[in-house]
Amino acid sequence: MLAEIGHFALILALLVAAAQAVLPMLGAARGDAALMAFGRSAAGLQALLISIAFAALMILFGQADFSVALVANHSALSQPLPYRLAATWGNHEGSMLLWVLVLAIYGAGIARFGDNLRATLQARILAIQAMISVAFLAFALFTSNPFARLSPAPLDGAELNPLLQDPGLVFHPPLLYLGYVGFSVTFSFAVAALMEGRADPAWARWMRPWVLAAWVPLTCGITLGSFWAYYELGWGGWWFWDPVENASFMPWLLGTALLHSAIVTEKRGALAGWTILLAILAFSLSLIGTFLVRSGILTSVHAFAVDPERGVFILAMIIGATGTALGLFAMRAPQMKSGALFGSVSRESGLTINNLILMALTAVVFLGTFYPVIMEAVNPANKISVGPPYYNLVFAPLSVPLLLLVTVGPMLAWKRDDAGTVGRKLLVPAAFAVALFAGLSLWLGLDKASSAFGLALGAWLILGAGLVLARRWWGAGGFSWRLVRTTPAATVGLALAHAGIGVTTAGISAMSGFAAEKILVMRPGETAEAGPLAVTMLGAEEVDGPNYRALRARFAVRQGGGESSLVSERRLYSVSGNQTTEAGIGVSIAGNQYVAIGDVQSDARGQGLVVRIYWHPLVGWIWFGGLLMAMGGAASLADRRFRIGAPQVRAPLARGLVPAE
Repeated sequence: MLAEIGHFALILALLVAAAQAVLPMLGAARGDAALMAFGRSAAGLQALLISIAFAALMILFGQADFSVALVANHSALSQPLPYRLAATWGNHEGSMLLWVLVLAIYGAGIARFGDNLRATLQARILAIQAMISVAFLAFALFTSNPFARLSPAPLDGAELNPLLQDPGLVFHPPLLYLGYVGFSVTFSFAVAALMEGRADPAWARWMRPWVLAAWVPLTCGITLGSFWAYYELGWGGWWFWDPVENASFMPWLLGTALLHSAIVTEKRGALAGWTILLAILAFSLSLIGTFLVRSGILTSVHAFAVDPERGVFILAMIIGATGTALGLFAMRAPQMKSGALFGSVSRESGLTINNLILMALTAVVFLGTFYPVIMEAVNPANKISVGPPYYNLVFAPLSVPLLLLVTVGPMLAWKRDDAGTVGRKLLVPAAFAVALFAGLSLWLGLDKASSAFGLALGAWLILGAGLVLARRWWGAGGFSWRLVRTTPAATVGLALAHAGIGVTTAGISAMSGFAAEKILVMRPGETAEAGPLAVTMLGAEEVDGPNYRALRARFAVRQGGGESSLVSERRLYSVSGNQTTEAGIGVSIAGNQYVAIGDVQSDARGQGLVVRIYWHPLVGWIWFGGLLMAMGGAASLADRRFRIGAPQVRAPLARGLVPAE
């Protein structure tokens, strides 16, 4: 009965979404307050109905109701309860239900917290959100019904993919979806602005918190996913440029550009066309990521293996949403011009260059992701792959000017500035970075010059972020607690986010230049060395877990004058027959000791275990930097100016933008 309640709730949600897609839009065109108000009520009702459906599915997983096909295919009695519940979104159908739930929650958020929006703008945004909901609810109901029954019901299920039975994967997909789907709001803001012919500073102020609301969880989701892959897959890497990794990274890049472009539109009334275009493309890339995962066109540990027909449905949604929005943009773009002027040396110019580089980086990732797919579509026998060498050759060099600009941008004045003045402001971080690069190059050798440059670049970013706060907190009379207390949260957020980029840059550079590894067959009592590590295998034994049997190996690790112990497991899940690796990791600020075991193998000395030993200097800085970026975004989101809103502009000029005064 619970499955039928959930299914019926989804049907009702589709009907409500269809009404929400039409009536508020009609009300905005006619100036009918009642019809526009209906959009707010419908958004809340839609979120309630989808929440009922999602709760029903989660309870079915918790109860292990194998009469529901989805539960039978992705759960088992032996699975611990937290993973049975997480299996709700650990599959195609359940994850699509999570998708529409997050979409509905964002729509309800616009209805609840959008009181300072123009009534017509809010109505159009809610209607566009509902159009997206209609498409995805129809997709869920007609091609991916999560409540389909199975008869006869099996006594036990087929088990969730063992790779997903991990705490990281309990939180990773919901965070990604909060990011992916959050860009639907900025998409709706952009299309609504195009329909009204008006994208003024007030519009940008209203939209910017929603950009942050998507960007922050997406940053957390990408960071958590990287960390999960690092410790769960046993391969010793933190990023592989997997197509599905790229699918989340591309919206993040454009979302970062969108965030900075919206600031220019809000502060100066400029770059509104950029802001609208980036809002459209960021959500379009989120849809493309959904297509990649569910179309069956690629094989990935992240992908859902589903039939291509469902991929065609999603592709039609992408073409419909993106094509309509870009068509509207092409018609309205000539009118969306402001009178705001700025010099070649100004914060506006810096943020424009920032946008151009981020767009170029996105294009590089897009090409690397889809080129193999296109080549295989043209000739099925032509299977190629694009991996780290391509990205190291193209993406990394293109990132350098962007990272240099990150520190320069906040030092620039709005409208116009003087290059000499800016140079004097940056003298301290620049001198320190140059000295650090020279010292590291001499100490480590010229063959490590690229890694030394990366570490110096990280220092440049961290010091530049500190300089933002230092300039704010030190007045004419020196340091002032009053200035600290009155610092806007957005300024603190900027410094945290930019410092996070620097910390991540330093971690990546250290990993790229100084990591050490060794792969060999080991037996108890044997010792192997990798970089500064000396690892001795102490022994191995078989142990039982809640729903698996594992081979567990213990190691003693010596580094410098200290010694620690690590444990690594190779798990076999009895229901599915799949194996996973649990690495043993010793964590410190300086770097991680990493040991992972593989299968039993024989060599000239007899049988032993395949052991992978890694020394990863500063690898934790990569993820800590990601968390700092997310914390910066959250701090900016807490800025009280977003709650106050922006002043209304009197009237648009020629159905275009209102120039900054």
